[in-house]
Amino acid sequence: MKRWVAAAVVLGLVYLAMGAGAFAALVSLGNDDGTGSTGSTSSPSAAPEPGSTDAPDPGLERFYSQELDWSSCGDNQCATLAVPLDYAHPDGDTIELAVLKVPAAGDRIGSLVVNPGGPGAPGTDYAASASSVFRQPILDAYDVVGFDPRGTGSSDPVDCLSDSELDAYVAEDPDPDTPAEVSDYVRNLDALGRGCVDRSGALASHVTTVEAARDMDVLRAALGQSELDYFGASYGTKLGATYADLFPERVGRMVLDGAVDLSIGPRQLSLEQAAGFETALRAYVQDCVDQGDCYLGDTLQEGLTRIKTFLDQVDAQPLKTDDPDRDLQVGNAFYGVVLPLYNRDYWTYLDQALQAGFDGDGSLLLRLSDVYNSRDQDGSYTDNSTEANYAINCLDEPWSIPASQVPANLPDFEKASPTFGEVFAWGLTTCGGMQAKATEEAPTIDAKGAAPIVVVGTTRDPATPYQWAQHLAAQLDSGVLVSRDGDGHTGYNSGNRCVDTAIEDYLVDGTVPDDGLRC
Repeated sequence: MKRWVAAAVVLGLVYLAMGAGAFAALVSLGNDDGTGSTGSTSSPSAAPEPGSTDAPDPGLERFYSQELDWSSCGDNQCATLAVPLDYAHPDGDTIELAVLKVPAAGDRIGSLVVNPGGPGAPGTDYAASASSVFRQPILDAYDVVGFDPRGTGSSDPVDCLSDSELDAYVAEDPDPDTPAEVSDYVRNLDALGRGCVDRSGALASHVTTVEAARDMDVLRAALGQSELDYFGASYGTKLGATYADLFPERVGRMVLDGAVDLSIGPRQLSLEQAAGFETALRAYVQDCVDQGDCYLGDTLQEGLTRIKTFLDQVDAQPLKTDDPDRDLQVGNAFYGVVLPLYNRDYWTYLDQALQAGFDGDGSLLLRLSDVYNSRDQDGSYTDNSTEANYAINCLDEPWSIPASQVPANLPDFEKASPTFGEVFAWGLTTCGGMQAKATEEAPTIDAKGAAPIVVVGTTRDPATPYQWAQHLAAQLDSGVLVSRDGDGHTGYNSGNRCVDTAIEDYLVDGTVPDDGLRC
């Protein structure tokens, strides 16, 4: 999700799948290198399936005939995959995609390609965390394969800002209040859009979802599979649905969890996502109130007002932290509040962070913001997910409004989300500074002719509201909807046996769930 771009701005990062203990260590100690995981160090190689390396165009034959040269990386295996920078000119420049495999722990049936969302999150990290993301039936049956989509992670990462500039961008007020703040806000957006082109060149125009989906078909061929088996979370559902529309005959067993609605425009997406985060915040506050002696107040409304007032106070006067060189700015406070809403297991960290903030210590909220934005404790960024998120979203949907039109949009957004509405309304301006232009138009997606595609939605999902899953399942010609009644972002491996069984029976045995299954 990152900054609220007026597009399919959703998040599905690796830490959302972590257990509470691992998340606590990350918040306290910083990120690791993402290469360690459980799993065997080798898996049997299989001959390519018939027709798996057939290229859709003669000019792409050299890419579709590649063989991955796996080498050890920690407990896993890594390789690189070459793809054309521009599919319209396959003889031109190429991009090297980073690929990571966690070999199957049991009787292997194939490779499951996975994507965690973002857009911009490294898929290699997601695969490396397979033992936390997936349950044993999946780990036994599949090599779990993640790749960093073009422009992200270690796959020719798009660069738009220096680390210090990125610090300032993340920390600034996401809903400017004064003419001076609005001027700074617009100037920084212009610098971001200009920086992508200045620092990344032609790559900045070639990180679209359509191109990443084409890359996945090259990866499928390199894995020797005639059909792509795929699990995509959050934005990964958009990537998977796009693949299914481009290559419907290549779709194998596909699960799209935490779905993005591809039928509505960027303003409506942003409006509905604002409502989704408000719903999640209300659930968090209500849970606190129901437990008694809630630090936020005695009623739901008191709790919501307390949080909103606190954010306004931080906007007026940043808080000191345990880093003498960094105060908690309101942008950081905002990210620190929304991150734990992605997973109910993390609500306890929001308790701790807010209570410390109320006492004048912004340290934990700042650390949560840093985790959200992949900032390490030494001041470096462990990946380029914030910049990639911006570049991908704004290429996919180059729509925005000028700052002068934000006030007219505020009433709708504040109604949808009294706490966060202003932030989402200002997010409608984000792509205004983008200078790069996509070279291929995104398709209208229905994936006609594809095998069954299972779409999972969670009723109180903050980032991808439940109705998005309903709509995507209806859009897809072969969509099958599975619904989870619960909190947090995405539905699989979230403590619901009904959902887990349905997904695993489908991916492992090919048993398609009943359309409309409610769990």
